[in-house]
Amino acid sequence: MTIKDTPEEWEVRASETPFVGKKTSVRTDDVVMPDGSVARRDYQVHPGSVAVLALDDEGRVLVIRQYRHPVRHKLWEIPAGLLDIPGENPLHAAQRELYEEAHVKAEDWRVLTDVYTTPGGCDEAVRIFLARDLSEAEGQRFEVEDEEADMELARVPVQDLVRGVLAGDLHNNCLVVGVLSLVAAQNGDGLDALRPAEAPWPARPFEA
Repeated sequence: MTIKDTPEEWEVRASETPFVGKKTSVRTDDVVMPDGSVARRDYQVHPGSVAVLALDDEGRVLVIRQYRHPVRHKLWEIPAGLLDIPGENPLHAAQRELYEEAHVKAEDWRVLTDVYTTPGGCDEAVRIFLARDLSEAEGQRFEVEDEEADMELARVPVQDLVRGVLAGDLHNNCLVVGVLSLVAAQNGDGLDALRPAEAPWPARPFEA
């Protein structure tokens, strides 16, 4: 048996958008179930995101600490951001986020993993990149605002992050998935066997 997610779309009898926000919206669909009944499903419509696990030559991951109001926590995270432009190349978006949030650039980029963050209630898809060969970016630092103005920046050894994840001390989805995927890749076929940075992404198609 092949273990692989497959695209499928059940019939939608009716659809409405009761809420539209600045970046996301809420959609209500009446979906036909396998027995012919109709069930109402509410979910957040999201443009998609990218995240960057930036790994330096000393085996440390670049992390940021940021306040997240919905969960009332300051979370340690990896750099990430929205795909604001429809059809935007996710690699370009990831490079931009790494520059804006950490003023860092990377020479080696690969796809670490692709995830749906909360598929039961949101259609957000995230591509997590692995970035290596890091260096300080040139030019003026990006001017941050709101929560980002209070961000902290650190470089933490991979094993310290793994311990934090397994101890229940670190909760950010992209950090957890990214760090554990990194370790799995290191212990498997190696980081050079990861997909190229512009590998196809059916969840959020883009032009190279």
